[in-house]
This record gives sequence, C-alpha cells and structure tokens, in this order.
Amino acid sequence: MRIEIWADVVCPWCYIGKRRLEKAIAGFEHGDEIETVYRSYELDPFAPEVGTETTALVLGRKYGRDEAGTRAMMAQADEVAAAEGLHFDHADALHSRTLNAHRLLHLAKEHGLQHALLEELLASYFTRGESLGDRDVLRRAAATAGLDAGRVEEVLASTQYRADVMADAEQARAYGSTGVPFFVIDGRFGISGAQPTEVFEQALDQAWASRDAR
Repeated sequence: MRIEIWADVVCPWCYIGKRRLEKAIAGFEHGDEIETVYRSYELDPFAPEVGTETTALVLGRKYGRDEAGTRAMMAQADEVAAAEGLHFDHADALHSRTLNAHRLLHLAKEHGLQHALLEELLASYFTRGESLGDRDVLRRAAATAGLDAGRVEEVLASTQYRADVMADAEQARAYGSTGVPFFVIDGRFGISGAQPTEVFEQALDQAWASRDAR
C-alpha cells in the first residue's frame, strides 16, 4: 500500500503530521507493507531564495499580529510538537523559499534517501533554526543523508527537478487540496491536516480492508 504525502519542509503541521502517521504505521499490522512517498508543496513560492526576515516577522505580517502575539501563536504549535517528541525552535529562522530543498528531495528519492534527507531538512529548520535558503545548510543536510556531493552541486547549480516540484503541486490541486499536509492512501483515500494518530490508524484499516475487497 502506498501513501503519498504532500508537505513543505517549513510547515510545522507537516512535521507533526509526519510523526503521527509514523506512529500509526508502526502500530499497523501490515505496516511493513506500506511505502510512503513525499511530494513537494511550496507554502510560499514567492518567498526570497535567501531570506532576510525571520519566520516570526513574516507570519506576524501575514496574520496581522504583533511580535508577541505571533510568538505566542507559534508556541502553541511548539507544545503540540513536543507532545509528539519534537523540539521546535524556529521563530528566528529566516523565511526563505523552499524550492531548492524540494529539488534535492527529488534527487534523494531517486537514490532511496528521501526520508533521510527530509528528516535532516526538518531538523535543520525546526530544531536548529537554520535557514533552508542557505545552500550550505542544504549541502550539510544532503551530506548527512548520504547524497553524493557532486550531484548535489549539479542540482543546485541548475534547474533540475524544478518541473517535478511543480508537477507535485499541480497534482495536489487536482486532488482538491488547498494546503498541507495532505495524505493520499493508494490514490483513493485523502486526509487533510495533521490529524490525530487515531484518525490515521482508522484510515489505514479502512484502506487495507478496501484493498482486500477489490
């Protein structure tokens, strides 16, 4: 059974939803028969490639909040993340476009390293507060994940995989998704948002039962 997950690497609820889905799969009887594939989705394709403003400042402007209100709002998500075993400290991370990160994730997928790279990118941004617009941060994450440094440089110096990133976003829109995280099980069952683990468990049971009935 295949699960496709549309997500952005700077989306807190995508990280939270990832952990909740992983818990559901870990407890699922047929968990070892599930393949998960991450699809690209840019929350802010108009962000600068190299950020100059903090995430807190940009979110405050988006939602019409002052800095204190924005940080309080982010702290609420931080608490939810902590309950899933995640430590968030990204309020002062620079807000940057994530296209290059997504392009590298497509490269990693070809080499069976997509999950390793995704974890490194998420930790870089959310835990260490690093900017994913910084190519040195991307290089370090790619190296840790095991990607060939030469291929990483080739991708960063070109437009390779850009079309794949755009195609992923177009597919999400075709499914009717307007945000992330968005999960599609076996191309038939859709789940929007970082639902509780129990919801994912129920969806897995339903999808598997439906699969057996075909």
